[in-house]
Amino acid sequence: MTFQGGGPMSGSRVAAAIVMLALVASFAGCCGGSKTVEQTPVNVQTKTTGEQLMDLQKAYESGAIDEKEYNKMKQEIIEKSGGK
Repeated sequence: MTFQGGGPMSGSRVAAAIVMLALVASFAGCCGGSKTVEQTPVNVQTKTTGEQLMDLQKAYESGAIDEKEYNKMKQEIIEKSGGK
């Protein structure tokens, strides 16, 4: 089907409309629509258990924490590492 003359649906306008539809469709696809992505928090341990215990001991020896805090935090570190 061909259109003659410069009417409202000339060949260049049809081509432009097709290009516009293709662009809109591609942008809609790349943006993912309204889909939401859930992220699971990840606990990343940057220090070893031994390093954490040494830091804790330094805090206790410097007076930054008292004996009760030291013992509580020490137990927490050991439990998190899988120890008893």
